[in-house]
Parts: sequence; structure tokens; C-alpha cells
Amino acid sequence: MADRGRLIALEGIDGCGKTTQAHRLAERLGALYTAEPGGTPLGSRLRAVLLDPALPAISARSEALLMAADRAEHVDRVIRPALEAGRWVVTDRFSGSTLAYQGYGRGLAVEDLGVVVAWAADGTEPDLVVLVDVPLTVARARLGSTRPDRLEGLDESFHDRVRRGFLALAAADPARWVVVDGTGAPDEVEAEVARASTARLGAP
Repeated sequence: MADRGRLIALEGIDGCGKTTQAHRLAERLGALYTAEPGGTPLGSRLRAVLLDPALPAISARSEALLMAADRAEHVDRVIRPALEAGRWVVTDRFSGSTLAYQGYGRGLAVEDLGVVVAWAADGTEPDLVVLVDVPLTVARARLGSTRPDRLEGLDESFHDRVRRGFLALAAADPARWVVVDGTGAPDEVEAEVARASTARLGAP
């Protein structure tokens, strides 16, 4: 039987550059790249419901439960089979995003939400979480004039709460989380992410 693979999650506010870094890290490690929400056929449908601003608004609790449903399917269909086959996986967002966006951002009780998040992931946790952190001004500038999705289009106070939430999560679990300054050039950030991954987990 193959040794279990490792799961690395890239987290951060919209516009921080984590998607670019998740792709680069997966390529560097020869890992499977995946993303939330939308990493499965069901997830792609849920992503549209969650993020399309043209669709009717949904409540904060409904939003959190749909994110949890996406993660449960993602873990069962994509992440766990890859890990059990010995493959490393890099995911663009995981449980930290639900706690930051729906907990700190939307104002749902983080402790209660943590129970839902843990149940949805069914015991699957990242071996490493890399928080790509940038100030809001940098993130907003990077998003530019692109059409925002439902969450991207929320006001700055929401995104400030989300960023602070991510930093709080990282501070509370330094054994699992590492914070990388995302304000540099993509190659510079990539080097920092790679160093963090190698220092914590070694090589595949």
C-alpha cells in the first residue's frame, strides 16, 4: 500500500494571489491541484449558487452549509482518494476559508461553525496551511475592474474581518499554519511558499 500523501491548503483573501501560488506549488511538487468551491461536478453547481451575484441572495447559515456540502463532496471524491493513493494534493481553499468568510466575515459563531466544518471534512485536515497575506489595498488593486462574484463584491469591512480571521486562525495553530507575505512578485512569493512547504513537510 502506498504511503498516505500530504494535503497542503492555500488560503487568503480574494486578490491575495493564492490561486497562482497553489498552481505553482502543485506543479513544483508534482501534486494534484484542486480548488474550492467547485472541485467536483456537484461542487461546480454549488459554486454557481454560492458566488453568482445574479442569483438570489442566500442567508449566512445557508451559505455556510452549502460550503460544507461542497467540501464533503470534494473530500470524498477528490482529496481522500488521492491521499490514500499516496499522492500529494494542493487545494486552493479548504476549511480555513469557511471559518474566515462565513465565521469572521459573516459573523457566524466560529466555534459552532468549526463543528460543521470538521464534520464535513470527515477527519481530513491539511498537513500544512499556507496563508498568503496581503493588505486589502493590494488585494483590491489586483482584482481591478474584473466583475466581482458575490463575496468579492462585499464591502471592505467584510474583507477586513475575513483577513483578520485568517490571521487569527494562523496564530491559533502555528504548528499547521504558516503566513507568507504575498505582496512581492509572484516568483518571490513562490520561493517563500516552496521554502515553507519543504521546511514543514519535506519533499514528495
